[in-house]
Amino acid sequence: MKRTEMNRRNFIKNLGLGLAALPALKAGRLLAADAPAAKAPRPNILIIFTDDQGYADLGCYGNKKNKTPRMDKLASEGAKFTSFYAQHVCGPSRSALLTGRYPIRSKGWSMPASEVTFAELIKGVGYQTACIGKWDVSNRKPIIERMPNAQGFDYYFGTLGANDGGGVKFHENNDPAGATRDMGSLIRTYTDKAIDYLKNKRDPKKPFVLYVAHTMMHTIIDASPKFRGKSAGDLYGDVVEEFDHETGRLLDTLDELKLSEDTLVIYTTDNGPWNQPAYTDRKKGHPKGSIFWGESGPLRNGKGSSYEGGLRAPCIIRWPGKVARGSVSDAIFATIDFMPTFASLAGYKVPADRVIDGVDQTDLLLGKSRKGARDNFFYQTAMRKGKWKYLKAKHCMYGYARDRKRKQVEELYDLEADLGETKNLASKYPEKVAELKKLMEQVRNAKI
Repeated sequence: MKRTEMNRRNFIKNLGLGLAALPALKAGRLLAADAPAAKAPRPNILIIFTDDQGYADLGCYGNKKNKTPRMDKLASEGAKFTSFYAQHVCGPSRSALLTGRYPIRSKGWSMPASEVTFAELIKGVGYQTACIGKWDVSNRKPIIERMPNAQGFDYYFGTLGANDGGGVKFHENNDPAGATRDMGSLIRTYTDKAIDYLKNKRDPKKPFVLYVAHTMMHTIIDASPKFRGKSAGDLYGDVVEEFDHETGRLLDTLDELKLSEDTLVIYTTDNGPWNQPAYTDRKKGHPKGSIFWGESGPLRNGKGSSYEGGLRAPCIIRWPGKVARGSVSDAIFATIDFMPTFASLAGYKVPADRVIDGVDQTDLLLGKSRKGARDNFFYQTAMRKGKWKYLKAKHCMYGYARDRKRKQVEELYDLEADLGETKNLASKYPEKVAELKKLMEQVRNAKI
């Protein structure tokens, strides 16, 4: 990148942080763009982000085959969210999480260097930052100004892209760090790196953000010999159970280092599961008819779809003494909300020079609000407000997720009464269709 471009980027970022709050469209209404300074002790933040994991893969989300005692325990110690949203697919989901902006703005795999991440902002108020695992927002290439170190992370180990070809290449910070085709080793590798960071690389005098983005359960899945063939859920179940075990090791490390009480733990995934037979049957390495992918449970369809199975994700959040133990919330919540929520907790200001789509959900987390700060969610080709969800006639984001049985007509669903999106009410409530179409365009065309 040219020096003039870098100077321009820094100027824009500094200008955005220094401006007085300007209005931005959030949750279907105008709110101030900056966040108040934190009043309570600032937590450490651990984000555990899986890949292509189904809404119903864990026992605590209704799975009867996979044994997930550690994740079930985590849910009993914190809050489980049942209307939590990521994005349709990998890269867009990551740019949305990092920036608090819908992918129509943050650009997904092509996230530009000019985007401002929560890591950059939180680092500016004294946090140390680390990213381990799948990055996937620099077009899967070593473009230095778009890699983790340039986007606010002090330390990085992981792969810049996915494992679609059955192999990955690692980077440590900006340098190549080997490769592997042993997909069954990845969950433990990333967990070991995360534990090493907590024990040996962080400064114990500073709060930290540790973002662990797993490659599993994406595309070419595999488990280590210790777990392969051991679950009741085929190979996919083996991978889920290994993830559960390794996440338990990471959580045990927090206990060992006496960090658990002061750490906000967030677990979620990037999108719905691969569960389209037409796609999985032709994947190299799997025999025809075998489907080693996750479960959407009561939700319709999976990854790439604008139906609930495409974007609604499991989410568990634990912060002892702050987040109510064993609580369950159906409030609308999303990965884009982490940016402004962290601002409230850590004490930084959200940029005022761009549209921030996320909202501060601190009151929802701390039990001060049952409904939270969000009343809508934008799916790019669909729109939810409250219990109502509208879908455009042509709403399939990716061809493999197309429901070949459906007619291409506008759809409207009452998600409270029909979570599986089976009864199209568009003809019965045309005024609701018009309202949600208008709101969709407002979100899409929002300007600072």
